[in-house]
Parts: sequence; C-alpha cells; structure tokens
Amino acid sequence: MPSHFQLLATDTATAARRGRLHTRHGTVETPIFMPVGTQGTVKAVTPVQLRDLGAQIILGNTYHLNLRPGSEVVRELGGLHRFMGWDGPILTDSGGFQVFSLAKLRDIRDDGVAFSSHLDGTKLFLGPREVMAIQQNLGSDIAMVIDECPPWPCDRDECARACARSLRWARDCRTIAADTGWLTAGHHLFAIVQGSTYDDLRREAAEELAALDFPGYAVGGVSVGEPEPEMLKQVAATTPFLPADKPRYTMGLGTPSQLLKMVALGVDLFDCVLPTRVARNGLAFTPDGPMNLRNEKYRTDPRPVVEGLANYAANFSRAYLRHLTLSGEILGCTLLTIHNLHFYLDLMAQARAHIEAGDYGAWHLAWIARYEAGAAARTAS
Repeated sequence: MPSHFQLLATDTATAARRGRLHTRHGTVETPIFMPVGTQGTVKAVTPVQLRDLGAQIILGNTYHLNLRPGSEVVRELGGLHRFMGWDGPILTDSGGFQVFSLAKLRDIRDDGVAFSSHLDGTKLFLGPREVMAIQQNLGSDIAMVIDECPPWPCDRDECARACARSLRWARDCRTIAADTGWLTAGHHLFAIVQGSTYDDLRREAAEELAALDFPGYAVGGVSVGEPEPEMLKQVAATTPFLPADKPRYTMGLGTPSQLLKMVALGVDLFDCVLPTRVARNGLAFTPDGPMNLRNEKYRTDPRPVVEGLANYAANFSRAYLRHLTLSGEILGCTLLTIHNLHFYLDLMAQARAHIEAGDYGAWHLAWIARYEAGAAARTAS
C-alpha cells in the first residue's frame, strides 16, 4: 500500500521539499498554504471561490466549532465537509492554541485543560479523549493532538513541564486514534513539537514524538510574540529531527517572506489568518510588499493590485477597492480576501515549481529581497 506522503523532490541549496499528501478528500501538493476557516467558514469567501483560487486544503478549529454549533450537531448534519459545503481536505486544530491564547480563562491539569467559554463562561474540558471525539464528530481529514503551547519568553522549567505534558497527551491521542479505527479509516493525526526557544527541548520532543510514528508532525509554539529571527531559529532547531517521509506543518504563520524562509527549512504546510484579516482592513499583498489601499495616492489609480495575477479581484481598480474599503462595503472585504489568498496560494505554487526546477535557493532569496525592500520603501514613504 503506498504511503500517504510522497517526497517528490528536494532542493540542493536548502532543505526545501516538494511533496504530495494523500487524504480521504483529495491529494494536497506541498508546500501549501491552508486558508483558515476557524468557525466553518473562511471569512468573506465561499467554498466555490476558494476552489477557483487554487485552495487545496483548509483549516477549522476544534475549540470554536465545539462551542458553536457543537460537534454533535455537525456530525448529525453529515460532518464538517457537508456542513460547510467544502469537499476538499480539512485539517482541524485541536484547541491547543486556545490553551495559550485564553490563558485567563483556563486551568491546565495533567489530564487536560478546563476552560470557561469566552462566549458565555460555560465550563468545558478538553483532554485527549475529548479533542479526539470532537474531531471524529467533525470528520477531519487531519486531526491535531492537544498540546500545551508555552508563552514567550518562557522559563526553562515551565517549558520542560509543558513538553512532558504535551508528550503524554500526544501519546494518549495516538492510542485513541488507533483503538477507535481513526487511522485505519484513512484519517491522519499530527503530533505537535513544543520546546519554546530551548533547542535541546525541541530536539528531545521531536525525537520522542517521531518514535511514536504519527502520520505527520507540526512545529508548535512559534509566532507567539518572539521576533522573526528567533521564530526561524526554533523552526530550524526542530525540522532536522522530524521524519523525512512525513509531512511537516508550521502552525499559525506568517508573512509571505516568512513562508518562503520556512519552506527553505523543510516545512510543507502552513496556515495563518493574516491574509484574510488584513484584507478586511484594506491591506493587499504584492511582490513589492504590503499595499495599504487606504492611502490617498490610490484614490484615482486605475490599475489592479498586482498586474498579471489573474483572479476575480483583478477586474477591479485600486481606486475602486480603496473606495469600498473606506466606505465599509462588504464587497471590499471579499475582493481583497480573494486577492490575498490567491497571492499566498500562487506563491506556494511558484515555490513548488522552483523546487522541482532545482533553483529554489536562488529564487526565494531574490523574491524575499524584492518583497522586503518594497515593504521598507512603503513604510518609509
């Protein structure tokens, strides 16, 4: 039986990888960006629009979907794919990030995390058994283990305790996935490597999780407030110790240039709310850095945001997109979301092509240099 992940090519100058991930709802060409649909929708766009943009896989969130509408409701209505009208692969985060982001509303215990709902204060509990049951109700193609994401900066002893707790939870999730038939039915379960800024803890966590033979692995605990060089250092300290024949996922980031830098470190999958969130505030991504369409200089600009980037938003001028943004029109959110998601997805398509061509190292450095120089120039102007 063929593996669920094939490594098709590697770059000679970097650790970049070209791969293919098979799931129950389709094949994913990597490296790839996953649009974020936290509550069963990628904000401002439809599933048809996502397909037209080249989205291959999207992300949902266990914590939020369990609060509303409830995972049992989703299961009764045919699972998350049918519920939201998306027939492609779906990865669901376990709610582990909420362990970090909702620190004032939760209590971490050895058997899981007790929460007060951020919506109405209702008490709930997430441990390995609960997060696996919720993700089974949702019908996720890729489920994530529950973990504890340490803050930044983080005391070493505190980080070591979080790593040990996360390892126990990952082992429990792996056992539940095997015992319930989740894995044999073709669903995947990804482990999450923590360790904050401590290279030895990250290596230890990666090696211990690799020994458990998960279908995939994520680099967790990055983009939690640390500067970019430290973030990249954490990714670089983790990926060499993950199995080469399994997909690698860096969670919750980042900018276009950060994605290319992490592809060069051997990462295959990414997700981030950034392209959709900033679209709702009039920011559009371009090869020359982000463009703030609220600026007066775009008031009569007839050009599309990016020349040659063919998507529906390209039918409209910068001037019109600025008008929609300043007027608070919903269409502006939709059009700029279409543009930004296409920009990210097209960038990953370019990365795949250059890895195959064998020139990813030089290409990505030139792309990043142009992007960061343009961003600096726009900031200064």
